[in-house]
Amino acid sequence: MSVEEAQERILAQIHTLDPTDGLLIEVRGQVLAEDVYASFDVPPWNDSGMDGYAVRSEDIEHATPDSPVTLRLVGHVAAGYMPDNRVEPGTTIRIMTGAPLPQGADTVVPFEETDELDQRQRGRLARDLAEISIRVALTSGRNVRPAGEDVKRGDLIFPQGTLLRAAHLGVLASLGKATAKVYRRPVVAILATGDELREPGEPLKPGQIYNSNTYALAAQVLDCGAIPKTLPIARDTVEDLSSKVQSGLDADLFVTSAGVSTGEYDLVKDVLTRQGSMDFWRVRMRPGKPLAFGQLRREDGSSLPHLGLPGNPVSSMIAFDQFARPAIYKMMGRPLRAPLKLTAMLQETVVNGDGRRCFMRGLVTKENGHYHVRLAGSQGSNILTALAMANGLIVVPEDRSRIDPGEEVQVQVLDGHEDLLT
Repeated sequence: MSVEEAQERILAQIHTLDPTDGLLIEVRGQVLAEDVYASFDVPPWNDSGMDGYAVRSEDIEHATPDSPVTLRLVGHVAAGYMPDNRVEPGTTIRIMTGAPLPQGADTVVPFEETDELDQRQRGRLARDLAEISIRVALTSGRNVRPAGEDVKRGDLIFPQGTLLRAAHLGVLASLGKATAKVYRRPVVAILATGDELREPGEPLKPGQIYNSNTYALAAQVLDCGAIPKTLPIARDTVEDLSSKVQSGLDADLFVTSAGVSTGEYDLVKDVLTRQGSMDFWRVRMRPGKPLAFGQLRREDGSSLPHLGLPGNPVSSMIAFDQFARPAIYKMMGRPLRAPLKLTAMLQETVVNGDGRRCFMRGLVTKENGHYHVRLAGSQGSNILTALAMANGLIVVPEDRSRIDPGEEVQVQVLDGHEDLLT
């Protein structure tokens, strides 16, 4: 099965999760499940764009540094308070940034364009000033932020399907919203299998290795904006594997690593068949050929999508990016898009000898506006350090058995390295 066909088969059985009301501080990276309209103007009134003096522009139309206009100071207004007085001809009100503009005023003169600093240097406090000299002529509306300049009442602010980032949350907060209706974050159960595995921190016996897949996959789940639910390692018995699977059936997606090949102890496919159904278990790609997908049955009769990843750590992580990430995004209501790619000139020969699509770990550099890529270490599916050093995956098509230096190749940008495209 091709990579594209496997992706389509998986996504056809994945559904967007139900909406939920989330606290504004917690919904970054989630997707709006409803349209958001403004219930009032932002700002709700004309306000000052800086600290200064609210004036009538016609009172200062002839003001210059050599011939300032002196106005009588009749009040002060700070942000968070309404003005007590009007600005009448020949008067001014001291105003702070964000404070509502007093009636009668149409312009704000910055402090530095007045003689306030001169008066304060002579020992006078701002609250004791009686007159202010204006040294600049400003047109009507200068340094004034009109009501509704940012948002007007009744406007559609964000449509359903908007991915919420920091600025979106700021806008929602400015509209007084403490929560947002968003599609729920999926809970992804993660189960590593194998008698040889031990958890980091435990002593190793001969023949044993540490469980890296659970931690790498959990980090990938977090990168997607979902919630990992890590399960204890399942040993290579039907009984233990079945028990561990049962403990993760309350998730929205179940991900296992290892146990999907053709070995005597690769039991995930067998358990999947007993406790659900299997759609497919091989994909024409390298690394990551042994990949199982199907549905697990819950006690209430509902189904839980299950993705069985290979056991080798590089295979597991690359397969996650190709198949689990799109599934999680669909559950979250995020728009599905092709992975970010760039075209680079290959710096060394790569060989693809078995007619599968190859995802080779690559290191991309940019020189004089052009991308170049070389292999990032050994390409064995167990060499996790090469993936850690890589910033992209060199995609070798199924019909190319060899690509030579100087040829252009497509590179799939790895998550976290999007700055390559700038």
